[in-house]
Amino acid sequence: MNTVILKFGGTSVADNIKLNVVAEKIISIKKEVKNVAVVVSAQGKTTNQLIKEAQELSAIPEEREMDMLLSTGEQITASKLAILLNRKGYRSSIFNRMASRY
Repeated sequence: MNTVILKFGGTSVADNIKLNVVAEKIISIKKEVKNVAVVVSAQGKTTNQLIKEAQELSAIPEEREMDMLLSTGEQITASKLAILLNRKGYRSSIFNRMASRY
């Protein structure tokens, strides 16, 4: 079974237009490979904004809560990409596994 794993960073998924370009790349690869897994980062400067907002609340936020907060950026991107791929006729599911140090 051939599987390709793709990773797209924040600038490549920075807005909905770029997200559409990513979706087309995934579709192109999916036409040639049976299984495609995609890992995405938060869009644009989302992570930096979330860190800034958390530090406005506490100079040293708890690590577990920061992990949870920062994972929301990736979850948003993954959800939007799945919505887009499903609309284009490519069944997509989201798998969320947040690594925990605890």
